[in-house]
Amino acid sequence: MKLNIDWEAVTAELNTNGCALLPRLLTARECASIASLYDDPSRFRATIDMERYRFGRGQYRYFTTPFPQLVSSLRAALYPSLVPIARDWAEKLRWPATWPDTLAEWLDECHAAGQTKPTPILLRYTEGDWNALHRDLYGDKVFPLQVVINLNVPGEDHTGGEFLMVEQRPRAQSRGIATLIPQGHGLVFTTRDRPVRSARGWSTAPMRHGVSVIRSGRRHTLGLVFHDAA
Repeated sequence: MKLNIDWEAVTAELNTNGCALLPRLLTARECASIASLYDDPSRFRATIDMERYRFGRGQYRYFTTPFPQLVSSLRAALYPSLVPIARDWAEKLRWPATWPDTLAEWLDECHAAGQTKPTPILLRYTEGDWNALHRDLYGDKVFPLQVVINLNVPGEDHTGGEFLMVEQRPRAQSRGIATLIPQGHGLVFTTRDRPVRSARGWSTAPMRHGVSVIRSGRRHTLGLVFHDAA
């Protein structure tokens, strides 16, 4: 899969805000095809009721292998362009982690560390649902960036449901960013932190993400995490 993305602009926005909109990654037909899989439990390894675990309200499902071809292709195509950003952040923040050039090699490292459960997810929100601020870590092996794709049309299929990010700032109030993701477009964002300039060079700005309340309709999103779970 070839993606037409201005990675220089995306990198600049990520460095500033910890998240960045991507251009259209999926057609409307492809979005509908993936969203329709939600009603086939055989495609998933687990279903999570967010209210039960105090994660918010709504439901999501973790894909089982083999993934739908579009999910596999997107994950493999995005990873190589995200690796340089991840490595730059690791150098600035003195993280010990490094990541190989290909997703297959990286997932082999996750599996060797006991993180063998696949993490791509399909989320379904209906009226009144929301997702609490959180991080998707799953184990010691962590890739610092992930991507979410809206499979529905904001303003038509649903209202509300903005993607939220909150940055914790030292000795200051937190900063929030709300993004309404167009259908088929992606948002790349930090899994946990982003580097920020400080008087001593670079420091860590912890960030969490979530989803605002769905006011009406139904919203499906595809979540692409680049490390597997323990």
